[in-house]
Amino acid sequence: MTSRLDDELRRLVGAGVLRIYQADALRAAAEADAAAARAEAVAGQTPLGRSDRLERPDSGAGSSNRSGRPSRLERLEPPNGGQSREEPVRRTQAVDRRKGSALIEILGYIGGVLLLGAVGLLTVANWSLMGRASRISTAVVSAVVLLAAAAVVAYLRDRAQPSSALAALGACTAGFATSVIIPDAPGRVIGVVVALVTAGLGLWLLRGTSLLVATFAILSVGVFELVFDVIDTTGGRSDTAGLAGVGFIVVAGILAALGQVRDRVTAWSLSGAAAFSSSMCWLVQDRGELMALAVGTAGSAALLLAYARHRAPAYVVAGCSILLVVWPTSLYRLTGNVAGVAIGLLIASSALIATVIVLARRAR
Repeated sequence: MTSRLDDELRRLVGAGVLRIYQADALRAAAEADAAAARAEAVAGQTPLGRSDRLERPDSGAGSSNRSGRPSRLERLEPPNGGQSREEPVRRTQAVDRRKGSALIEILGYIGGVLLLGAVGLLTVANWSLMGRASRISTAVVSAVVLLAAAAVVAYLRDRAQPSSALAALGACTAGFATSVIIPDAPGRVIGVVVALVTAGLGLWLLRGTSLLVATFAILSVGVFELVFDVIDTTGGRSDTAGLAGVGFIVVAGILAALGQVRDRVTAWSLSGAAAFSSSMCWLVQDRGELMALAVGTAGSAALLLAYARHRAPAYVVAGCSILLVVWPTSLYRLTGNVAGVAIGLLIASSALIATVIVLARRAR
């Protein structure tokens, strides 16, 4: 039964129905129930060595055991073949509630996107005509409205996804409002800090994946702000791309750590995206091809190992996408020979495919 349960949970996780932490919780609950049932069976052994669950219903007095109580089999199994009459009704009601919940979320997303589109269009079209006070009030009001809406939705409806989406937009808008209030480079740096703190509070209070995406975006902006507004203020350094690559490695580590406490698939996939960004930065840096190849290979290997352990298709997509771009580009930059790199990749691909075929035949 455990194997069938694991297979079904892996299938649901792969289909996107369940998250990894939800499947782990269900598996832990099933194991706890099984352990409790085994302990109850051992505690209920009769002097003859047979469990009460195996006694016939007509043994003793009526359908009770020797102590006059119903047997465990009768207590555990409801009538009608182990399925209560109310269970189909409950399942139908649960399906209807899920459909209604999905419809409400979809309509909320569409309404929010249209509202943001209208506000963004009006703001961008009139931004150059606004005074400083108008710009500050527009940015601050937008951030307050989004964060307040996230708090109201989380409190009244207890919906993690819509509230986290609103909180993510509110965190980014709060950072933008800070950069409007405080001009120039200090405002941009402080705005990144404000947005990151707001997103961190949202991640602590909510469990939606939107805040992870917002955190990745804010950290990415923070890397460039740190490099170009704090470290290289004069624009005279030649290693800024490498410094950005190091920053994205740190971002990848942060997101990998967040995957231990929040949505693992999303966090680790974004960690792979950060590794890919680091590789691109190293490719821009002079003589950074080896570092780009190393970072891209390490990120892809980590994602593929995560897929081998957790069977989430997103890991394969992210890992293979990194290899698809980083390896050919880095090898070409190192050798300068397009034909040689292509032939080498074809040989390596053929060897791997042949190995897969041989191993698949042996596994039969």
